Amino acid sequence: MNEAAVFVRTAMDPPRPAPVTSRGLVGWLRYRLFNSWLNVLLTLLSLYLLWLIVPPVVRFLVVDAVWDGASREDCLAEKIGRPVGACWPFIAAKFRQLIYGFYPWDQQWRVNIAFALGAALLVPLMVPRIPYKGVNAVLFFGVYPVVAFFLLVGGAFDLEYVETRSWGGLLVTLVVALTGIVVSLPLGILLALGRRSQLPIVRSLSIIFIEFWRGVPLITVLFFAMYMLPFFLPRTWTIDGLLRALVGVALFAAAYMAEVVRGGLQAIPRGQYEAAMALGLGYWRMMTFVILPQALRHVIPGIVNNFIGLFKDTTLVLIVSIFDLLGQLRAAFADPNWAAPTTLFTGFAFAGLIYFFFCFGMSRYSLFLEQRLNRGRR
Repeated sequence: MNEAAVFVRTAMDPPRPAPVTSRGLVGWLRYRLFNSWLNVLLTLLSLYLLWLIVPPVVRFLVVDAVWDGASREDCLAEKIGRPVGACWPFIAAKFRQLIYGFYPWDQQWRVNIAFALGAALLVPLMVPRIPYKGVNAVLFFGVYPVVAFFLLVGGAFDLEYVETRSWGGLLVTLVVALTGIVVSLPLGILLALGRRSQLPIVRSLSIIFIEFWRGVPLITVLFFAMYMLPFFLPRTWTIDGLLRALVGVALFAAAYMAEVVRGGLQAIPRGQYEAAMALGLGYWRMMTFVILPQALRHVIPGIVNNFIGLFKDTTLVLIVSIFDLLGQLRAAFADPNWAAPTTLFTGFAFAGLIYFFFCFGMSRYSLFLEQRLNRGRR
């Protein structure tokens, strides 16, 4: 063989692009939506349902909506000569009532400051790369509740005293939801540990507490806290109505949270406990540094599911005459100046968007947290 004709390739061929049908939008559609006859059928059925639902909703909320007006007359089809959708001037006129309730108008800046401080401390706590998480957590869970209490209630530092009966709207919804979330998680962890304790008294008390609160509806808890509890207290004792509702909601949520955390504790192999004890760790150090971080990671979906359910269950405080967002919305419907046919649907659409914003935000952050904590397993 002629050695001059021998050719040895020293470089690899560059990778060729994937076929058009397996990459990009076409590939995604093919493998996610049209990869089998059943998926094709489900995709077409879903598109048909979206066609039935989305266009009418968009037409009501945007296309046929009324954006300017001063009374119900501006939201009547007979007056403007066309189909009328959402009556957004009603929301604009009642916006302060929906957000602050009957909080004094000249003092609503205090609520705004409380909202701003909460957001300024919560956002850095949720971003992984921001340093000083410990200081931030102490400020949010320890300092912020005290500052927010004095801001909202007043009576000190030359701030006008505002009764909790004047609170309402989104303010009450956030106060009840955040209090329940912040209190129920640590209390639920303690109850879950108590239910798995080797001490009979601790285990029995934890089981009784959990089963009692899980066996009673939240409406019953709120009704008892508001109307029955004063009969069991001395006449000289007066407990604020909103505080009683907060305690009832927090204890109720803690019982459900305890069972979620207990499920995570049962998912941890016994070898983890034995390894921690072999290192000489005591019970609380073992739980803090070895067991609980793994258990809580397993039950993130369940924890966030409880948080979302608790946020939506805050609407039940209306039963005991505490006007949250939906309570203030129903009170706004009673105004005859805005008694239009579409006012009711507009109000509930606005409230639904607010609830969806908070609940969807918690859901997406939980998904982000799951993906971040499971990187080592992928």
